[in-house]
Amino acid sequence: MKRVLVVCTGNSCRSQMAESIFRSVRPHLEVVSAGVKPADLVSIKAMHVLIEKQFPTDGLYTKNVSDVNNQQFDVVVTLGDTAQRLCPNFPDTTITLHVPFDDPYEATGSPNEILNEYRRIRDEIEEWIRSLDW
Repeated sequence: MKRVLVVCTGNSCRSQMAESIFRSVRPHLEVVSAGVKPADLVSIKAMHVLIEKQFPTDGLYTKNVSDVNNQQFDVVVTLGDTAQRLCPNFPDTTITLHVPFDDPYEATGSPNEILNEYRRIRDEIEEWIRSLDW
């Protein structure tokens, strides 16, 4: 089974959405998410937009990339420029990818506009994951 690590800055939005979506649409992969500067909790808005599309949210919690840097992963994916810059090296990794999705945590506007930004990022992440051939 291929092991995938998905890293963003806070491990509260993008990487959590990616972990949930990976688990749903690519169940043959073992997926872990982490952050280079993890928040205390997974974003309520991220959880909300995952639940809207019936993606699993059980077991999601924030993790520091330093907590998993002694593990081996086949694929390491960074989802933002800060994560790419601060993510430690995983020397035994076969594939390292950088896919710079916008950070919905930085969205501004009305509550509905902010939630729509989370939906947009969720949908972009889902489209990217579904396009993968592994």
